[in-house]
Amino acid sequence: MRIHISHRTTYRFDQPVHYGLQRLRLTPRSGSTQTVVDWELVLSGCGLQLEYEDHFGNHVTLVRTDGEALEVDIEARGLVETFGSDGVVGQHHGAVPLWFHLRPTELTTPGDRIRELAAEVAFEADPVTRLHALSGVIIDQVEYRLGGTEPSTPAEEALKSGHGVCQDHAHIFVTAARLFDVPARYVSGYMMLDDAESSPASHAWAEAHVAGLGWVGFDVSNGISPDDRYVRVAIGRDYREAAPLVGTRYGSGGESLEVRLEISAQAQAQAEPQQQQQQQ
Repeated sequence: MRIHISHRTTYRFDQPVHYGLQRLRLTPRSGSTQTVVDWELVLSGCGLQLEYEDHFGNHVTLVRTDGEALEVDIEARGLVETFGSDGVVGQHHGAVPLWFHLRPTELTTPGDRIRELAAEVAFEADPVTRLHALSGVIIDQVEYRLGGTEPSTPAEEALKSGHGVCQDHAHIFVTAARLFDVPARYVSGYMMLDDAESSPASHAWAEAHVAGLGWVGFDVSNGISPDDRYVRVAIGRDYREAAPLVGTRYGSGGESLEVRLEISAQAQAQAEPQQQQQQQ
């Protein structure tokens, strides 16, 4: 499938911003489940400072705002070709060793409730079956509901509340999976909805490393393993290490945030004549 994405974030400030620095993880990379055909960042009110690959292999862009900016606009857009893989991403590679994905973070430290939840599926001997069962008990106990949690909400707290969104489901999953000595990580990216071209936000899911298969994805919120509707962008042990935008600014006054995300499928038949024309 060929998926076109436009992810636009606009900040508006009551008072001029004298200095700001943001770290963007908004550029997907080609891999076993996708090929990035075309991608660009369009910046207004800020300028490119630096691009690099972090220790997880994410493409990171630093942008700087200085002067008297009242509005900053960041748009990530492009075309990605995706492939169905039954959720299997493949073998581990990169600078970060597998054992690092067993280490808890502030957001993924298990408490009594997560230990109890993990115990509910511990009887499953097959690791893949156990992980699917884990996904199932999480969505049974944590209703998908907007507005009840924040990206900074720890997994244990989200489970106790009984409701959350995709990042909460992913945090609970990776926290519990690590209790089985299974390396697990958080994934940020996009999912194309079947019945809409726009989405209120980017998406998040989890991946666990299974012997013989490698990394396998689990979208707890939707009860499936990621298919060709998904675009992977960044990974980390939790949301903070894979967040699309993180930054700081200096200046008084408040700010407002507007996010517009459009995701659509581009028919292969429409793309092929364009490719042929470019080759002539």
